[in-house]
Amino acid sequence: MEDLAKVSSSVTELRFALDTFYFLISGALVMWMAAGFAMLEAGLVRSKNTTEILTKNIALYAIACVVFLLVGYNIMYVDNTEGGVIPSIAGLIGSQASGADHSLESDFFFQVVFVATAMSIVSGAVVERMKLWAFLAFSVVLTGFIYPLEGYWTWGGGFLSKAGFSDFAGSGIVHLAGASAALAGVLLLGARKGKYGKNGEVHPIPGANMPMATLGTFILWMGWFGFNGGSQLMVSDAANATAVGKIFLNTNAAAAAGAVAALIFNKIMWGKADLTMILNGALAGLVAITADPLSPSPLVATLIGAVAGVLVILSIIGFDKIKIDDPVGALSVHGVVGFFGVMVVPFTNAETHFSSQLYGAAVIFGWVFVASFIVWAILKKTMGIRVSEEEEYAGVDISDCGVEAYPEFVK
Repeated sequence: MEDLAKVSSSVTELRFALDTFYFLISGALVMWMAAGFAMLEAGLVRSKNTTEILTKNIALYAIACVVFLLVGYNIMYVDNTEGGVIPSIAGLIGSQASGADHSLESDFFFQVVFVATAMSIVSGAVVERMKLWAFLAFSVVLTGFIYPLEGYWTWGGGFLSKAGFSDFAGSGIVHLAGASAALAGVLLLGARKGKYGKNGEVHPIPGANMPMATLGTFILWMGWFGFNGGSQLMVSDAANATAVGKIFLNTNAAAAAGAVAALIFNKIMWGKADLTMILNGALAGLVAITADPLSPSPLVATLIGAVAGVLVILSIIGFDKIKIDDPVGALSVHGVVGFFGVMVVPFTNAETHFSSQLYGAAVIFGWVFVASFIVWAILKKTMGIRVSEEEEYAGVDISDCGVEAYPEFVK
C-alpha cells in the first residue's frame, strides 16, 4: 500500500509539472503574439509613424504586466463571489490552491498575456493620430480595471458565467472587448487627415511595409496555438491531449479558410488579390474559432473561418462608408468577427444557448465601450488625445519618440 501511495503521489506530481510546463509554454506563445501585433501594425502604417507604433506595443505589454500583477489579477480571480458582479479586492500573494492542476504563477502568466492582447487591439485602431502618453494612460485603466472586471464576470465565475455565457478562449472576452475599447477611442479621436473626402470618398492610405505586416500575421497565427490550445488548461491525460490536438487542428483550419475565402472574395469583387485583406481574413478566421475551437468538426471549423474571412472584408468596407477610420481593420477583425465567433458557438455546442451568448456579448460590449468612452473623454479634456495637424502631417515618430524608423527614406 505504501509503494502504491508513493507511485500515486509521483504520478500526481508529474502531471502537475507537465500541466504547469504546458501552461507556461502556451503563455510564451501568446506573449509572442505581442511581436505579431507590433509587426502587423508597423507594416500597415506609413513609415513616418512606425517608431511610435512600435513604442506603443512594447510599452503597453510592459504596462499590462505590471498593472495586472498589482491590481488586475486580484480583481479578476482572487476570492471573488461565484455569480457575483462586484469583485473582492484580494491579493495575489498566497499559497498554491489546493487541488490545482498547475501552479498559481503559471496561471497568472497565462492570464497576463491575454490582457496585453486585448490592449494591443486598441493600438492598431487609433494609430497615426493619437498622442502616445494618452494611449499609455488608457492602457493602465484598461488592463488594471476595465478588462479584469469583465474577466471576473466570465472566466472568473461571475454573473455571466452563471448565466451560461461560453467563450472558450476569448472571442468576446478578449477580442470583442479590445475592439469595444478601440471603437470608443476612434469615435472621440476622429479620422486621419485626408482619409475621407467631402462627398463621402474613401482615400486609401497604404501601409509602408507589406513584408513586415505579413510576418506579423504569421507570428500571430503561430501564437494563436498557445492562445487556444493553452485554454484547455491541461495536457497530462489522454482526453485532454486529444482535445488539444483537435483545438490546434481547428484553429489552423479556420485561419487557412479565412485567408482563402478573403482571397477568392477579393478576386470575385475587384479582380485583385489584396494582401491586406488576405491577412485580415486569416486573423478573422482565428478570432472566430477562438470562442469554441473544440466542439466543431474540422470541416465546420473551416466553414466558420471562411465565413469570417468574407465578413471581415464587408465590415471593413462598412466602417469606411460611415467614416470610422480604422487603419489596420482591428474593429472588424476583433470586434465584428469576435461577436460572430461568440454567436456561432451554439451551432456546435449543445450546452450553450443563443440568448446567453447574446446577453454576454452585449454586456461585454456595453461595459467596455461605455467605461472606455468615459476614460477617453476625460483624457481628451485633460491632456488631449490627438496630435496637432502639424505633427500628424510630419509623422508622430519625431514628435513623440524623436527617432525615425527609416531615417534614410523619410524626409
